Amino acid sequence: MSTSEQRRAPRKPVDAGIVAIDTVAEQPLGHLCNLSASGLLLIGGREPRSEGIYQVRLALPDASGSIELGLQEQWHEPAASPGQFWAGYRIIAVAPAHGELLERWLRQA
Repeated sequence: MSTSEQRRAPRKPVDAGIVAIDTVAEQPLGHLCNLSASGLLLIGGREPRSEGIYQVRLALPDASGSIELGLQEQWHEPAASPGQFWAGYRIIAVAPAHGELLERWLRQA
């Protein structure tokens, strides 16, 4: 993974195997590794488009529902496993209600 640290907000690691679903293609974009109010890290089985825009749905554990986010790919690189890619995304759009749900979830221990 890239060693440069350019994060705008602290990221919360995720253990739950949450899959980010590309709502346009209705296909998995990747598994969520960490999440913040401004971005997230996924590992997935397809290479994302450089600077690509995605609309995704995440079912956050203990958040009583899913959230939808607009994302823009910031970087990606091959993972150690063949056919897998790490990818960092910036959150570019979120509905107010989903933003509140995200903020509450991030504050949980």
